[in-house]
Amino acid sequence: MSLIRNGFLALCLLASAACAPATMPQAPGDGASQPAPLSERRAAMQFVEVVETVEPVAERECRSRAPRLNCDFRIVVDDRPGQPVNAYQTLDRSGRPIIAFTLAMIGDVRNEDELAFVMSHEAAHHVAGHIERQRQNAATGALVFAGLAALTGADAQTLENAYEVGAVVGARTYSKDFELEADRLGTIIAARAGYNPLRGALFFERIPDPGDRFLGTHPPNAQRLEVVRATMRAM
Repeated sequence: MSLIRNGFLALCLLASAACAPATMPQAPGDGASQPAPLSERRAAMQFVEVVETVEPVAERECRSRAPRLNCDFRIVVDDRPGQPVNAYQTLDRSGRPIIAFTLAMIGDVRNEDELAFVMSHEAAHHVAGHIERQRQNAATGALVFAGLAALTGADAQTLENAYEVGAVVGARTYSKDFELEADRLGTIIAARAGYNPLRGALFFERIPDPGDRFLGTHPPNAQRLEVVRATMRAM
């Protein structure tokens, strides 16, 4: 198992790696209507158990679907102080896939199905090659915006600004599609690991709905839940 431990849980060494974050902030509201949070000890034990179960399944799916990729996942905990409820997939300098969880994320999930679904979703980002695809989209957007600015006779500073804006727009153009792709494959990985993706995806009901904002990074929660349901029906 590739879980890194440091004190109570682990240390995340990702300072210079590229990443595709999926921030999941806590929703405001009356906590009495929500499932009770786990104790710190139980949350830690659950995390280790889920990692040990999901990781080999995710690696098998990766090798089957993307045999040219590095499928040796490394699961870490981002224990930097003040980090929000978040999980994300990234790569280290050698191209090895990293799945990172903040301490707040580990403490916020209410059951093993939620944690397994989130972990499977992040693994799916790597299998689908989303980091590289996002980089390509950013590069294309930067070139298009800079090219349009150049046609207007823009000065050097304006060209630089256009390049930067184009990169942001390009990176976000298909980000919602990437999230839905990861939800679909994540559902398959979680189910094959023995977890209930439908129960796990109820995590979406406890977080703020991003809606359908233009150039938003995540699709509406209802759409994501429907993707999970449809994938389960297809399976």
